[in-house]
Parts: sequence; C-alpha cells; structure tokens
Amino acid sequence: MKSRRSFLSALACLPAWSLASGQAGPLFARENLLAWCIVPYDAKKRGPAERVAMLRRLGISQYVWDWRAEHLPQLPEELRAARAGGVRVRGVWLWIDATRDQPAKPAADNAAVLQAVADAGVPMEFWVGFHDNVFAGRDDAACLAKATEWVAALRDHAAKAGGTIALYNHGGWFGEPENQLRVIAALGDPRVGIVYNFHHGQAQIDRFATFLPRMLPHLRAVNLNGMKPGGPKILPVGAGTHEGPMLRQLAASGYRGPIGLLCHVEDADAEEVLRANLEGLRRLARAE
Repeated sequence: MKSRRSFLSALACLPAWSLASGQAGPLFARENLLAWCIVPYDAKKRGPAERVAMLRRLGISQYVWDWRAEHLPQLPEELRAARAGGVRVRGVWLWIDATRDQPAKPAADNAAVLQAVADAGVPMEFWVGFHDNVFAGRDDAACLAKATEWVAALRDHAAKAGGTIALYNHGGWFGEPENQLRVIAALGDPRVGIVYNFHHGQAQIDRFATFLPRMLPHLRAVNLNGMKPGGPKILPVGAGTHEGPMLRQLAASGYRGPIGLLCHVEDADAEEVLRANLEGLRRLARAE
C-alpha cells in the first residue's frame, strides 16, 4: 500500500512543464503508446477480456504481457481476447533465473510461454530480463561470454515460436546498456534488440545522452517513469526531475518506436495508474 500512496502523492505534485520537441508529437501520440506491467500489478485482478476493455477505454492499442505463475494458463485466452478486441499483444516477458533455466532448456514456465505463442501463430517480441545470479561470481569477460551464450539460445527459441527478442535492463551487469550493446555486437543479429526502461535507469541518467545514439539502431521500445536521482524508483511520468530532458533527447535522436507506460505500483488499479502516466506525459509533451 505504501508504494500506491507514494505514487499518488507524487501525482498530486506534477509540474506543469512542457516538452518542446519539434517533430516529437507522433512519438508521444496515443496510438504509439503501449502498456507495461498491467497483469501482475493490478489490484482489480482483471482477466484477459477485462484488460482489453480497459485498454480500449484508455485508447491504448498495444501492450506487453507481464506475468506470474498464476497467469500462465491465461495466455492463450489473452491472445484470443486481444485479437478479438483489436488490441495488439506486442510482446511477452521472459525472466531467466540460473537456478532453474539453462540455455538449451528454459524452465517450464518460460517454455510454456514460448509454446503458447507458437501455438497462437502471432508475431511476438520476447522481452528478456536476467536475474543477476546468471552472472554472479564471474569477471567481465566471463559475464560477456555467458550473456552471449544465453542471448543466442533465446534468439533461437524465440525464432521457433515466430518471434524476436529484446534485451531488458533489470539491474546488475546485464542491466547496463553498454553491456547489452557488447552482446549484440558479438552476435551481429538484427533479431536481437533492446527495450530500455527508465525505472531501472536512475543510476544511468547522466550517461543517457552518451549511450542513446549507440543504442538507437537496436531500440525496440522505451518504457517511461518519473526520473529522480536517488529515487524513489517508481514515480508518475512528469513527477520526476530528469525525464523531461531525457524525453527531449529521445525525440531529438530520431527514435520513433513505441513508448511504454509503466503500471508497476503495488495494490493499485492498473487503469488509475495508466491514466496518471497518460496525464503526466500529456503535460510533458504539451506544446509551449
């Protein structure tokens, strides 16, 4: 409940600043937005059809499916409901944990996700995050070798399911964009991209303008959050101190891919959180 209160308190203090960005309008248009973390972080525990209806009310036409074990049986229904409702499931989350996953044999839950997508026959992007136990105790060279091995295997698993993969910064060695770029360079495969998450990047704020141009050719999505050095980690868009300049840099870079709205708030209605982030983005993107 504490995270919900802090999120709503921050929302009440949204500044009325603007994002003067020339051609940035289409980048932040409603049709270019996607929703993220709306499955496990939803106090109303919506089912697939209810989730699609919520997104339609908000005018959001695409999302990426995050999950916990209890949601796995719903994935086939989720894909059917989204298709019927005219909403695109753009991607699905995969979480790699060295205590249960191996490159040649993903854990049962990840294997079930891959199989459900293959059975549905829909193009899919798999957002791949790594537990830091995959890299614990390894030096930098060994981390790079292990990451390259893993990403190559996941690329091949995804291809069998009719999809591609995007590397997700989730902290630790693999959460550093420069390390992800080294993995991509080692593979030299356009089927491997990057999804960049502001909420896992507070420690990277000062470097964002440096690595953004290098990341840009591989960038599949950018998930927004209020950005304030030192946290809190989750803030509404527009309630931080640095996301405005970061978004101006993103718009000026020429990036025109999807923009994600984060719903990572415990004990909160996902629709309420998405509305708050939509309003924050509207304020930031408003023309002067």
